[in-house]
Amino acid sequence: MTERTSPTFRQRIGYICGATLPAAMSDWVRNDLIGPGAVRRYLMRFLIPVIPVLCLFLLIPGPKWMGVAMMALLYLPLIYFTLALMYVYRRHRLIKHGLDPTLAESGVNQQRAEAERQAYEHRHGRA
Repeated sequence: MTERTSPTFRQRIGYICGATLPAAMSDWVRNDLIGPGAVRRYLMRFLIPVIPVLCLFLLIPGPKWMGVAMMALLYLPLIYFTLALMYVYRRHRLIKHGLDPTLAESGVNQQRAEAERQAYEHRHGRA
């Protein structure tokens, strides 16, 4: 019997909630944290689940703009801190799964370096 290289539904839910996956799934974890679409997945995991809870503010009696304003008062800082702590979160998850924490940094630096290289080539007519 071969070991799974991707998590089951139950393992994914546990992983999203902070559980550690088996070592056989480290490639999947690495791809999830620093692969293509990692930022989108990270933001979705933190920002979407809070929306139903924030919608409870719409049930408060009064004008609807008041409920929306209260939601925004909580949601906007959540977006800011979620973005600000993305590197810290990735690094923590990599360490927790026994992977090299510098991978979190290298993914960001590689993307930045690639964008700078493309901008340079475009500015100087090499693209």
